[in-house]
Parts: sequence; structure tokens; C-alpha cells
Amino acid sequence: MKLQLALDVFRLEDALALTEQIKGHIDIIEIGTPFLLEEGMNAVRQFRKTFPDKKIFADTKIMDAGELETLSAIEAGADYITVLAVTDIATVEACVSVANEHGREIVADMICVDDIPSKIARLEAVGVHGIAVHTGVDQQREGRTPLDDLKVMKRHCKNAEVYVAGGISLATVPLYAELEPDVLIVGGAVGSAENPVDEALKLRAKIGK
Repeated sequence: MKLQLALDVFRLEDALALTEQIKGHIDIIEIGTPFLLEEGMNAVRQFRKTFPDKKIFADTKIMDAGELETLSAIEAGADYITVLAVTDIATVEACVSVANEHGREIVADMICVDDIPSKIARLEAVGVHGIAVHTGVDQQREGRTPLDDLKVMKRHCKNAEVYVAGGISLATVPLYAELEPDVLIVGGAVGSAENPVDEALKLRAKIGK
């Protein structure tokens, strides 16, 4: 199981400094959507340059212009690029096609998808590489968690890797690790911790290598 650090609400310099501290304990660095909106693809370029041995995940949440936006993220140095699963399947296909040409991967973000099983079938049919359970910040405020959706996804995913994100913390991570997603995404649990290095170490210990 891989551990992915989501960097969402950071200034570029602070995000680079945090990642430098904990790079040995994480597998994938995510340039989160708010971060991308603030800094643009420059953030991806800077992380690619600073951490050449790490996988970079650009949370672009593509909704249209799949080919153009995927290529933009790839050229900046992203290894993984996200597309919103609720968009038209033609957009997803365009993202996948470009990613395949360049040896990169597309992860479909399932936020706000109602019929998870049928959507998984359509996404896998066009070759998405990963599918992400995602409970958004606004949904979390209403008490929703990704756990139930993860259970559904694990039953129905046949080929794509399974990612899970949405307010996961040290206290709750064993519940998710038990379901064995391929990638577990944490953000505030590390970024807001008093001691991020210690928190990352504890999370790594909870999920294993």
C-alpha cells in the first residue's frame, strides 16, 4: 500500500519545505487542487525538479479538454493526472489516450458519483489506470466519510488501482488499511500536525510497507 501526501493549502515554499522533511516516508506527492489553482503548473515543475525520484500526482480534476489539460500536466512533470468521473466519457478517453502515449497514468476522481458500480465499469472499459474514492471537504462537514464508498469500490474494481482520500487521520487509518486500497491519501493529518515527520512515520507504521 502506497502513502500519498496531499498538499492542498500551502504556499509553494512551505510545501517544498514540508515535503523535504518527510520525503523518506511517502511514496507519492500530490499537488492538490487549491494548490494548483494558486500556483499553476509551476508547482508541478518545481516539485519535479526538487524531488526527481518521487512520483508526482497533479490533482487537476479535468472536466473538459482532456487531451490539452492532460498534456499540460505531463509536460510539467506529473506522473498521475486526475479527471472527474462525472464528466463525459469522451473526456476520460482523451485523458487516457494522451497518458498512455507518454507512459503516465490517469486517476478518475469519484467525487459526487451516485452509481459507483456502473461508473467503475465504464471507466475501466476505457482504460483508466486508477479510481479514487473521494469524500470532499464540504461532504465531510456533513459527517460523510470515504469508508462505505471504499467498500463498494473494492468489490467492483477489477483492473484499476484503488485510491482513497477524504479526511483520513492516524485514528481512522486502520479502518481503511484493512480494506487494502492500493494508495491511501492523507493531507491535513500530516500537514497540520505539530510534528509532521513523526505523524508520517506513525502513518507508515499503521499501513505497513
